[in-house]
Amino acid sequence: MHGHDDIRIGTLVPAHQRTADVIGQLIPHGFETFQISFGRTVGDFDVAALATAVRRTLDARTDQAGGLPPRISAIGVYGNPLTSPETVRDWERLIDAATLFGCDIVSGFAGRIPGRPVPESYEPFAGVFGPLARRAADRGVRIAFENCEKRGTWESGDWNIAHAPNAWDAIFTAVDNPVLGLEWEPCHQLVSFADPLPQLRKYHSRIWHIHGKDANILWHVIREHGIRGGVPFVQHRLPGFGDSDWRAIIDTLRICGWRGAIDIEGFHDPVYRNAFETTGQIAALHHLRRCRGGPFVSNPL
Repeated sequence: MHGHDDIRIGTLVPAHQRTADVIGQLIPHGFETFQISFGRTVGDFDVAALATAVRRTLDARTDQAGGLPPRISAIGVYGNPLTSPETVRDWERLIDAATLFGCDIVSGFAGRIPGRPVPESYEPFAGVFGPLARRAADRGVRIAFENCEKRGTWESGDWNIAHAPNAWDAIFTAVDNPVLGLEWEPCHQLVSFADPLPQLRKYHSRIWHIHGKDANILWHVIREHGIRGGVPFVQHRLPGFGDSDWRAIIDTLRICGWRGAIDIEGFHDPVYRNAFETTGQIAALHHLRRCRGGPFVSNPL
């Protein structure tokens, strides 16, 4: 093993004209991986040109303080592929482009038929992701569904059905292809009052990528207003500032033999935002590194 190569820690960077420059500025702080997000649509973005610029930046930093050469962990687009043909084309483009970035994971939402219970989306899901899964398998790429509910419930929602274990089981059955998996994060499970650790133990072999995002459950709000009283009862936080036990999360992942990247998803924290965004992300990076065991030390020969 070369350093903490089993579980790398990085951050999510939006796709824009200066993405490669931003990555270059972040690498010296110790980020080991970068996920590139295209938001809701790739649009007319020149994906190949971005890949070239990013790879050039990474190649210039072949080694860093932690001993791990930085790399791209995943690329993603987060539209609704069950209602938007454009989003399906975005998935196709990113699946085709993943190897240009040196990665094998494309992430996004599983989609949803708006306003309908989750099971009514299973058949449309199979119609969209059956071909996408075959396309990904042909190119050596894996598909990772983020477990974000996007304010939806089991009964109704607009964006994503892949936010609960019952739905995960159903979509993996609807499209029986081993390239399908999860882009998991504990934040969304805490919002649903689910314990993240049992999910890791059960689904670790189908988790391709992890978002480093946390949450605070505002119990004082819940005690006064409940969860349907129109008062926000949760805050999304950076790791180290939320309620998740990241030491236990990383311990569980290692016990299960999981390998991959935990990329910090910023731009949500109510405290470390705006001028303090990078400050908060660096604090989260250091926290996750401590939970990972601190500096890697080789065993005596």
